[in-house]
Amino acid sequence: MTLIVASGTPASFAAGQATSTIPIVMGSLAANPVETGLIASLARPGGNITGMTEMASQLSGKRLELLKACVPGLSRVAVFWNPPNAAYGPVLQALEAAAPTRGVKIQRVEVRVPEDFEGALEVATRQRAGALFVPGDPLVTNHPRVVAELALKYRLPTITDFRELPQAGGLLSFGPDLVDSYRRAAAHVDKILKGANPADLPMEQPTKFDLVVNLTTARAFGLTIPHSVLHQATQVIQ
Repeated sequence: MTLIVASGTPASFAAGQATSTIPIVMGSLAANPVETGLIASLARPGGNITGMTEMASQLSGKRLELLKACVPGLSRVAVFWNPPNAAYGPVLQALEAAAPTRGVKIQRVEVRVPEDFEGALEVATRQRAGALFVPGDPLVTNHPRVVAELALKYRLPTITDFRELPQAGGLLSFGPDLVDSYRRAAAHVDKILKGANPADLPMEQPTKFDLVVNLTTARAFGLTIPHSVLHQATQVIQ
């Protein structure tokens, strides 16, 4: 039997556009699968696609809270925006809805290729952004050190979905435990190979989340991470 395992939003959408018959299991999807039309509902996907969603848009408010807790006086947050990636629309909408209640303004800065990173951060600092929100996107997760070094150069503390960025020198990440997500996606693969219909296999949401804090980076920015944040951390990088 043929089956496709897709990793990340661009790969998942490409697979979905390529076939409506071959079963597709998404191991990690940042885009909202219902809002973007990949599936009919989480409980009954209804087509050939199922797997794991990362809840990226639903967690946007929490990420903004963490960033504001760690950056005193934060009033403007720059957000990377990669228009071809369908994950960004719901994330930006959620951020822009959450921002007023947290006393911040959201500033989109467009990035489509790694060469855009520095120009985007120049624009962000020129427009007085005090921090950088980086949605989960292979564009960034494949180049975490570049983003981390530029964020330090332009004095923009960062938060993102996955641990790769703080491990490379970013400030914070908060998001699903990807090892757990792919382990659970493997259970979908097993069921489909044994005859289950992906249309009837519920799309699952994460149950484990990682908060990673890089204290070395915090010190470089002159920031003191509150105990309330450190208490939630699953990894603290000294």
